[in-house]
Amino acid sequence: MSSRYRHEYKYLTDSVQEAILLIRAEGLMARDPHAGETGSYLVRSLYFDDPEDGCLWENENGTDLRTKFRLRYYGTDSTSVCLEKKQKIHGMTAKESCPLSGQECMLLTEGKIPEDVSGMPEQKQRMFLEMRLKGLEPKVIVTYERIPFIYPGGNVRVTFDRNISSSGETGRFLQGDYAVRPVLAQGTGVLEVKWDEVLPLHIKEAMGLDTLIWTAFSKYGMCRTYHL
Repeated sequence: MSSRYRHEYKYLTDSVQEAILLIRAEGLMARDPHAGETGSYLVRSLYFDDPEDGCLWENENGTDLRTKFRLRYYGTDSTSVCLEKKQKIHGMTAKESCPLSGQECMLLTEGKIPEDVSGMPEQKQRMFLEMRLKGLEPKVIVTYERIPFIYPGGNVRVTFDRNISSSGETGRFLQGDYAVRPVLAQGTGVLEVKWDEVLPLHIKEAMGLDTLIWTAFSKYGMCRTYHL
């Protein structure tokens, strides 16, 4: 599955701001149905980088057109894992995603890129080839709770990410029982707003985006600082 480039803005929030904005979001948007009865879900991602940490330093330097590869699953269901390639340029992002077999997941967590890609879908072949050429290897696990909202006009997606933590126990990614370390002060979260062409004005105003502090916050970059 692939997606076109979309706008993506991020803002750091404290617990009071988050509480107020959650109430406003509830009144304007629908909960993402994937969140279930609780209205939230746990996101687990294993990020890859090359031996020289090229992705990390591109992120630190704000390099335009930068790419990250990661494995991702939700909650405790490590039987449904996707390989994702995320690209960012001029403040816009695009993401490709393809499902992986259990064997492919195990290989990747061990730092091995599948060599025999014959018979695989073309997209997966391309992603594995790029990972091999770059010499990518697992670097850090990023875990957080996400509260997601959606709005059809402009294909808007607003998410509140809290309890962001990192782990260097990359080999335990699929087991899910790795030790974690918080990377932000207690009560601090990240508000993400994504949309296609136009962000509806009433959502922009209700969420107070002009009064919030925009940030280039990178979960990967922040979590790596605790494991370098």
